[in-house]
Amino acid sequence: MSDKKMNDLTENELAVADNLFHAYEDHKALKQSDYAGFFHDEDSAYRVQFQLTQQKQEPVGGYKVSLTSEETQKMFASNSPLYGTQVASHFLQSPAHFTADQLMDPLAEVELMFTAKEDLSSQDTLADLMQKTKVAPAVEVPDSRFSDWFPSLDKYLVVADAAVGGYVVYGQEVETSQVFSQPEDLTKVTCQLFHDEKHLKDGTATEVLGNPLNSLQWLVKKLEDQGLKLQARQRVSSGTFLLPENLTTGTWRADFNCGLGSVTLEVE
Repeated sequence: MSDKKMNDLTENELAVADNLFHAYEDHKALKQSDYAGFFHDEDSAYRVQFQLTQQKQEPVGGYKVSLTSEETQKMFASNSPLYGTQVASHFLQSPAHFTADQLMDPLAEVELMFTAKEDLSSQDTLADLMQKTKVAPAVEVPDSRFSDWFPSLDKYLVVADAAVGGYVVYGQEVETSQVFSQPEDLTKVTCQLFHDEKHLKDGTATEVLGNPLNSLQWLVKKLEDQGLKLQARQRVSSGTFLLPENLTTGTWRADFNCGLGSVTLEVE
């Protein structure tokens, strides 16, 4: 699907994008049932997402990749990952602070975030991607414009809603090739998630398509298929190490090994 086709929306698709944008602005959730059966293919849902992004009138800061484990793909009846476009202001440096009026129905996921040092290409190998990126620990905060969305939201509605993009909180960025000697080393990354100092669960990078670099490579190729490009300075939240937790009030922290450090966020 080319960039031209991404702009070629039907009247109904434009209306859905408009409804999503108003829900995004006003924080008034839409009902899933009102959109049941609307989408019949992924291309239509991505066109709505593209239009929704345009309406936000903000630079694209990067992307998030969802459904990167077999378990989450089964939950949403999908056989491949999905991506969502993230505006620049929704990538936040740790420590971050959220108030209730910034969020609707958020979750917490633990991920690796990559930042492109130059434009990325579908021809890039995993080793190339290591050389062309920085890496950082991250906590993604998925959030949806649809009520009661997890884990029952139709996968096409997930796509249309920017892959239920909320915020990405990230820690210190370092050269990927300085932290890891070879692509296989990324499979050794693990994390621990805490809420108010209570240890909730552990996660591992192998949950992300076997290796988070595979997720990044998938996204680069998917964007090119749509006539788009992952550009220099854009960031990618590559997929969760663990099944998400409801993001309740309090202090959240994710600790990573491999010298990657921690990410913290406070929710009021």
